[in-house]
Amino acid sequence: MIKQLLHSMKIAWQQRSAPQMVKSFKDDQQKESAFETIDRGVRRVALDLIVGSVGRYKDFDTKFRPKHHLAADRYIRIKQALRQGRTLPPVKLYQIKDKFYALDGNHRIAAAKELNHTDIQAHIVEFIAAKKTLENILYYQLARFSEKTGLPYRITLTEVGQYDYLLDQILAHQAHLEGSGSEPVQFDQAAQDWYATIYRPLLSIIRNAGLINLFPHRTLDDLYAYISYHQWEAGKKRKYGIGIDRLIPNDMEAFRKKMTNTSEANYPEMLREITAFVLMKVTGKSEQAIMDRLFALKEVQELHSIHGEADILIKIVLTRDLLSSDAEIISEFVHDQMRQIQGVLSTQTLIPGRSMIRERKGDA
Repeated sequence: MIKQLLHSMKIAWQQRSAPQMVKSFKDDQQKESAFETIDRGVRRVALDLIVGSVGRYKDFDTKFRPKHHLAADRYIRIKQALRQGRTLPPVKLYQIKDKFYALDGNHRIAAAKELNHTDIQAHIVEFIAAKKTLENILYYQLARFSEKTGLPYRITLTEVGQYDYLLDQILAHQAHLEGSGSEPVQFDQAAQDWYATIYRPLLSIIRNAGLINLFPHRTLDDLYAYISYHQWEAGKKRKYGIGIDRLIPNDMEAFRKKMTNTSEANYPEMLREITAFVLMKVTGKSEQAIMDRLFALKEVQELHSIHGEADILIKIVLTRDLLSSDAEIISEFVHDQMRQIQGVLSTQTLIPGRSMIRERKGDA
């Protein structure tokens, strides 16, 4: 019984540790209902994206290494040719979304992978996934965006229609470039300039602000689309806090002009401080306990017991970002963190406009 159990465990371990086959194109084609085709012509394809084979998926493991039963002489000749830098015919690949499957040239692909090449010349026929899933819709919207712009950078958005918004941005930028010069500007040229002078600077500001930590299921590209839409689209402007328009002007080309004269090391910080004062009225017996609760909040900088209509004067310093107005940030904090304390009767919030602060002697 024990011997039988050990034998079964040995077989199971061998199955887990043994290299598996590459993906089968036909299996994935059926899963995606991908039958309509487009000839994409010849271009270079990253070897890491070639994950399967059309007819010989049983002959290669998951790293596209030939199985031992295959004849080695042809494979050795191909490796020698690649080492010598000889030009070999393009392999033929089928494509489903961002994955590729070898139709012809399996050994060339295996040899190139073994020699640590990064890409290979290939003639590609793409099979269009017919299932209307969110993943598929976003993939083809990205493919259309990449094809129209020619940008080699992957921009990952998670909402349908956002790629069209970015295309509209580039179209507006193209019109601006043509209006400010004497030569016509091609759309792909405008896309390159948009990416370098508008998209990347704003994305860097968003990244440096750490806003992505507040949106775990979104991407930095999502935040770029959201922020630029609300800041630059006519009729969709929001009332942000004081200084936000100086940080990110409410005109896309004004932002570009500002960033052109700014090195990346000196990009402005999106997160800034908001100072507000709160007058609080409390029940008499609760004043000390409330002050203790308030002082435990890191946003509370000063607390003063006062005489008059209010009982406590509180200075709070909050963090501003582009996603909410100052009023929204302050109101949320006062309501959620201060007014909920037992014994608080009412609050009045004072937001300073212009401030003058005298330095104390001895302060740096």
